[in-house]
Amino acid sequence: MKKFLFGALAALAAGLSLAAVNINTAAQSELEALPGIGPAKAKAIVAYRQQNGGFKTTEELKNVKGIGEGIYGKLKAEVTVAPVQNKRKAVPASK
Repeated sequence: MKKFLFGALAALAAGLSLAAVNINTAAQSELEALPGIGPAKAKAIVAYRQQNGGFKTTEELKNVKGIGEGIYGKLKAEVTVAPVQNKRKAVPASK
């Protein structure tokens, strides 16, 4: 039973470590965990998405000051882009 639980936990941990970071929703601290991204670049990523309404592709990261081909090459497999959810509640149609 212990081996089964250990195996299940190991599989879960491996899955979590392979999860890509959504650059449209990640907090600055999550971005800092990416290879080649420190506090200044993470802050620049957050500022870029606030000014431009989010990233449409991961390659758009190269538009952020300080992120070129080299850094993008290190992190492209670890990032993803998903649309930002609209936080307003839907209003039911009136009859």
